[in-house]
Amino acid sequence: MGTHSVRVIGTNKPVELPQSARLLDALLRLRMPILMACGGKGLCATCHVYVESGTESLSSPTPREQSSLRMLANRKSCSRLSCQAKVNGPDVVISVPEGRYFESSKDIEILIGRRTEVDILHPVTGALLIAAGMLISRSRISQLAQVTIDIDELRARSESIQ
Repeated sequence: MGTHSVRVIGTNKPVELPQSARLLDALLRLRMPILMACGGKGLCATCHVYVESGTESLSSPTPREQSSLRMLANRKSCSRLSCQAKVNGPDVVISVPEGRYFESSKDIEILIGRRTEVDILHPVTGALLIAAGMLISRSRISQLAQVTIDIDELRARSESIQ
């Protein structure tokens, strides 16, 4: 069995994970800000990563993961959901998409009147909601109220799935 190395681009040190651990476990060990809106069930985009190398060292995507990946606006051929991809071999290198996911408009209300430093992304689809450098206005936040509803629905759905 043993352990396998996972490196996250932008961090200093690889993480050693046991056989069949999830890529998500590497992100959590590195204390990366991962929202996990669906609780690790493979229903949202908030643990989306790009596999830069070592794809052959990962489990195959499940049907649920494939379905969720098809919804992603920022999907690439190397996209995986870190909660679903299991490490079964050595030398995996991943990167995390640029941007920040948020659960509700309350998360960014404190930024009203400021410009965003990073893209703000929809937690289910990964779609760009507010581009980096854009001014956040009260009217823009009210337009994002649907995102809060989406997250509540997602959490309710994920609780019913094993």
